[in-house]
Amino acid sequence: MSIRDVYIVDAVRTPIGKFGGALASVRPDDLAAHVVRALVDRSPALDPARVDDVYFGDANGAGEDNRDVARMAVLLAGLPVTVPGVTVNRLCGSGLEAVIQAARAIALGDASVAIAGGVESMSRAPWVLQKPERAFPAGHQQLHSTTLGWRMTNPRMPAEWTVSLGEGAELIADKHGITRERQDAFALASHRKAAEAWAKGLYDDEVVPYPDVDLTRDESIRDSTPEALAKLKPSFRREGGTVTAGNASPLNDGAAALLLVDEEGLRETGREPLARIRTSAVTGVEPQLFGLGPVEAVRRALGKAGRSFADLRTFELNEAFAAQALGCLAEWPELDPEIVNPRGGAVAIGHPLGASGARLAGSVAHQLAAAGSGTGLAALCIGVGQGLALVLER
Repeated sequence: MSIRDVYIVDAVRTPIGKFGGALASVRPDDLAAHVVRALVDRSPALDPARVDDVYFGDANGAGEDNRDVARMAVLLAGLPVTVPGVTVNRLCGSGLEAVIQAARAIALGDASVAIAGGVESMSRAPWVLQKPERAFPAGHQQLHSTTLGWRMTNPRMPAEWTVSLGEGAELIADKHGITRERQDAFALASHRKAAEAWAKGLYDDEVVPYPDVDLTRDESIRDSTPEALAKLKPSFRREGGTVTAGNASPLNDGAAALLLVDEEGLRETGREPLARIRTSAVTGVEPQLFGLGPVEAVRRALGKAGRSFADLRTFELNEAFAAQALGCLAEWPELDPEIVNPRGGAVAIGHPLGASGARLAGSVAHQLAAAGSGTGLAALCIGVGQGLALVLER
């Protein structure tokens, strides 16, 4: 059996809304449907019935995104009911996992045309109540927030594995001696690059605003200063803490989607592809050091592609925390940091969990298309200790 080439024809995303912000009134299944519909509309030569499957990442799935949000997006977007959909969950890597699974199906000949993406509304993530062990309990019951992080944790899990995500970032700062000042400087650079990218129109080709919502660009981008960031208190360690709300990614809402095809599907779209999918890799690390998950995943993905860091034109690394991103960069001394997140990263743009991986893959594809050629890479750290990476080429 021959392995087929897989092409990214197009990639879109919503502007990323901040927690409780402009997109908080929009259901996650509607966000997902919006990017699916926009993607189909941008390739009018392609019959929507030709879409073999829709893969969507979704990290929480506890609220309005329940019962297979990918299939709900298909139906709400008005695609033919014959188009199926599957929802995948690799926490923060869910959107990229969806892209990888769709690409794998096309490469193996199980599909010719697929849509892959991700969605998250952290604003609308519900509280959940566990069922009592016996009927009619007399005492109070606890509600658990599904917005972010550990909840209803299995008591068999070692305590060092189940620290908060922010404490995990502090551990990486300890490991690599990353100061508060370096983290704040990294955060400021992320905001500056994102603001400049928007000012230059670099996101115009991929961002599709949600109708009737007053949001045309990423909502979390700030015009801050070193002095303003320095005033923020540590969020996770009272004594000696370095991780703050200013040098971490915020809570966000958003969706992203990509159109993937083989050679036959490419001919049917009548379009030039943005990029071709080359290789991917996933790895695991100790859960408390989740932020270093991309380190080995990136090396493996590049090795499988027969490429090195020197071959990269652009690298989108998810910025869950400045400390986490700086920790990864410290373990890739041969990587030129200037090619990392040239249009800003998640500290500024935001991190809607299930959507972020698809946003990164789409951004790499658009950057390679703008450059005309080259190799690009998208990678994320993942809660509970994993890393995921994807290599694209043009």
